[in-house]
Amino acid sequence: MNTALRHLPNAISVVRIILVGPIIWSLIRRDFTLAIWLFLIAGASDGLDGFLAKRFGWSSRLGGILDALADKFLLISTFVCLWWLGIFPWWLVLSVLARDLVIVIGATLYNFRIETVQPEPSLVSKLNTLLQIALAAVGVAQLGFGIIPAWLMYTLIAAVMLTVLLSGTGYVREWSRRARAAGPHQHD
Repeated sequence: MNTALRHLPNAISVVRIILVGPIIWSLIRRDFTLAIWLFLIAGASDGLDGFLAKRFGWSSRLGGILDALADKFLLISTFVCLWWLGIFPWWLVLSVLARDLVIVIGATLYNFRIETVQPEPSLVSKLNTLLQIALAAVGVAQLGFGIIPAWLMYTLIAAVMLTVLLSGTGYVREWSRRARAAGPHQHD
């Protein structure tokens, strides 16, 4: 297979990052049909880049970082926008942001003080991302069509909050354990 194709998952992640701008713009302009289509494309591309990376062995450290960044940019931007438009409560958005900040700060400190971080999302973190994507899609659909049952929105919000707490504390526990096992200042 062509070696240039091995960079396809990274290119797809970059496209997902680029899609964040048009998605937010369409939400702010209240063009919800376009926002939904763009969001669906971004969500499908998330699955596609992961499938290609695993299926063909095209995984890389850069790919892991780009994929995580694309997810964070898309979800945080969408959650903030949906809060601003009155769909999501402030505490949900704050919880998602706080979890991501803890993970980024912890990974950065670990990377510079202990050893190079290899992106390794936990199973509960992957579930959290999937639930956040589903909740964001439901939030956008609610704005566009107003047909989402309240129970579905509340259930997804509760599931996102539960996985935010579980994955956030899981990362803190795991990286603290690794830091203690590695000893102080490995990168000095």
